[in-house]
Amino acid sequence: MSPFLASTKKKWYGMLAAVGLMAAAFAASLLFGRTPMTVAIVIEAFTNYDSSSIEHIIIHTERLPRAVIALIAGASLAVAGALMQALTRNPLASPGVFGINAGAVFFIVLAVVLFKVSALDQLMWYGFLGAAVSAVIVYALGSIGRDGLTPIKIVLAGTAITALFVSFTQAILVLNEAGLQDVMFWLAGSVSGRSLDMLLPVLPYILIAGVIALFMGRAVNLLITGDDIAKGMGQNILLVKIVMGILIVLLAGGSVAVVGSVGFIGLVVPHLSRAFVGNDYRWLIPYSGVLGMVLLLTADVVARLLIMPAEVPIGVMTALVGGPFFIYIARKGVSKL
Repeated sequence: MSPFLASTKKKWYGMLAAVGLMAAAFAASLLFGRTPMTVAIVIEAFTNYDSSSIEHIIIHTERLPRAVIALIAGASLAVAGALMQALTRNPLASPGVFGINAGAVFFIVLAVVLFKVSALDQLMWYGFLGAAVSAVIVYALGSIGRDGLTPIKIVLAGTAITALFVSFTQAILVLNEAGLQDVMFWLAGSVSGRSLDMLLPVLPYILIAGVIALFMGRAVNLLITGDDIAKGMGQNILLVKIVMGILIVLLAGGSVAVVGSVGFIGLVVPHLSRAFVGNDYRWLIPYSGVLGMVLLLTADVVARLLIMPAEVPIGVMTALVGGPFFIYIARKGVSKL
């Protein structure tokens, strides 16, 4: 067997293992919580549902929706992070670090508090718009100057825009304290209390963006070799970058519209994926999607078990992992760019 085929075979085995971990995390999400469940009860809830059973009701109305939402949001944020790192050629890039999450949350808060918007199908568009505005501003600020876009400049731009949108959000809530309760839903970042009805309006956009991203691997591989080489190979780099930008906005903005600001998934997961498949985006994107599901599902399970009967916000759990990892990548990676 050639080395190439052997390597490909290992990647397929790795993908199967990742899918197995995802299935185990999904099962754990259905089993563990304030109300103890058994495997038999979970199976019975799907094969012989009893509307008078408290356990069955909890599984169908609480645990299944939050598990499905964690799957979708985890995959979306991880793939968005992988695409951002390729687009900016920056190992620190992620929707949270570069202000996309903060922009989406700010526009959602603006809609809820000032414009009294409550329908999710409308808030979804505010989330998308905030993500797009933030992405454009960060990219523009990072590109200013004779040397154009550089990793350090875009990190600084992302940090500044994140701080700006967070400040705007806090200012709105200080001026309108009555609206704080309405938007805690998005500020805390959580999959608890969400229903599948909240996911359905954004699901088509996320799924379409995810499918397109899976087929972007070859184009992204060519893009990260450098603009000159990509042009020489006949690639329309402007079109590829625009498509990648749209996908990032749809994936990150759609996720924030449902689960709020959950940070560091888009930063950590692509780097974990590179440990298995290197920088080949034909594999890196699907690996990131599956491992993003695993990480967010696992964080949600741990968050609900840590201080029962209360829950730790899932954003805190991802920050506990992502914060130290961000420092590690900053120390190791930026010096090599």
